Amino acid sequence: MIKATVLIDNLTSGALAAEWGLAIHIDYDGHKILLDTGATERFAQNAGKLGIDLNAVELGVLSHAHYDHAGGLAAFFARNTYAPIYLRQGAKENCYGKRWIFHKYIGIPHGFLRKYADRFRYTGSHEELLPGVHALAHHTDGLKVFGEKNHLYVRQGRRFLPDAFAHEQTLVFETEKGLAVFSGCSHGGVDNIIKEVLDVFPGRRICAVVGGFHLFHTSQEDVRALARRLREIGAEQIYTGHCTGQAAYQALREELGEQAAQLHTGMEMLI
Repeated sequence: MIKATVLIDNLTSGALAAEWGLAIHIDYDGHKILLDTGATERFAQNAGKLGIDLNAVELGVLSHAHYDHAGGLAAFFARNTYAPIYLRQGAKENCYGKRWIFHKYIGIPHGFLRKYADRFRYTGSHEELLPGVHALAHHTDGLKVFGEKNHLYVRQGRRFLPDAFAHEQTLVFETEKGLAVFSGCSHGGVDNIIKEVLDVFPGRRICAVVGGFHLFHTSQEDVRALARRLREIGAEQIYTGHCTGQAAYQALREELGEQAAQLHTGMEMLI
């Protein structure tokens, strides 16, 4: 069984902090795993209020190299002195967002990959981190289209190139009911991610998809088309928030009904 607790999200209830970011604590058959760290130390403060001991985390996973998922790394390292953080081999401090003609740095805080080098472990195309726990890299072609559409770039020397998300990975858990798929922002398309997972695990079913879908700039027509594709793929339960956006979530909810649920800080999911 999986017990997943949202430590930070854009939305909250009660006295817990919220921010533009995502961090999820996952208890998988007694293994304590941290997916992302939000943008600041607020996720760690929320963990304390929720009675979650970050020092007990066995390993962490960075879904991708953006500040709103990596900004709390220093706060985690201050509370946990041994757990490795797994990030994809392509993760670097080179991610930018573009507005008009300007490029703004939106990546892992500068210097972190060197400063905390002993805490990072780099993953390839498919790594089994623990029995039943997998990190999968994108293998869908043409993801630069998604980067350019969403004004996301990587810097190579003096050039800014559309992001093909070579720094993004998906966390997959094997359960008795099927595969539980966790993604930070699903920049390459959540439907593509699900297909990638099913390519690696042929014949398996998806029991849950959890994470942001990066739809806050997406048209209602495209969101509803995505919802229909998700229904066809057969994702049993969908928990989404953060960069999905409220308007997109409402459209997903209208199309998928109770199959879709809204993430928020403090939310607990039993899978």
